[in-house]
Amino acid sequence: QVKLVESGGGLVQAGGSLTLSCAASGFTFSRFAMCWFRQAPGKEREFVAAINWSGGTTDYPNSVKGRFTISRDNAKNLVYVQMDSLKPEDTAVYYCARSRNSGVTTTPIDMDYWGKGTLVTVSS
Repeated sequence: QVKLVESGGGLVQAGGSLTLSCAASGFTFSRFAMCWFRQAPGKEREFVAAINWSGGTTDYPNSVKGRFTISRDNAKNLVYVQMDSLKPEDTAVYYCARSRNSGVTTTPIDMDYWGKGTLVTVSS
């Protein structure tokens, strides 16, 4: 069955960097776009980054553009998000999600599978 497992979360100081990984299994990874979302306590789930099936197209919201970089390794069934210049407002549980399509999509309703999340805490 489809499985997405995030790793790499932790505690980091403001201005620091962290790279999250998502290991995918149970499907043909290279056929699907992948996304990262986050959810802070008391807030709605928020789109963070998306990458199409080949890695040739990416998308980010303004809140992370220029600081976060999504990438994928189709040979290893992995998707990453490198997060630089982290801010306390980046604190959240970060989720990996599989898109229903091969192209970039950015809304939760367009995702059909989710990981369980990994917590990122940015201290000020």
